Amino acid sequence: MTESTSAVEQAVQARIQVARWRAENARRRRAELAEARRRGLAARHAQKLRNLADGRQP
Repeated sequence: MTESTSAVEQAVQARIQVARWRAENARRRRAELAEARRRGLAARHAQKLRNLADGRQP
């Protein structure tokens, strides 16, 4: 194999890097949304328990 890479090889490598970047961003976004969902569920549950303790039905 030669030292220099062809334009095709460079284009392929660029597309691979973009695909990796998009996949990583999607994974990070899913993790952030999952964490927000967990916080929201915990907050709703805590509010429900407070309502029950106050004698109010949600």
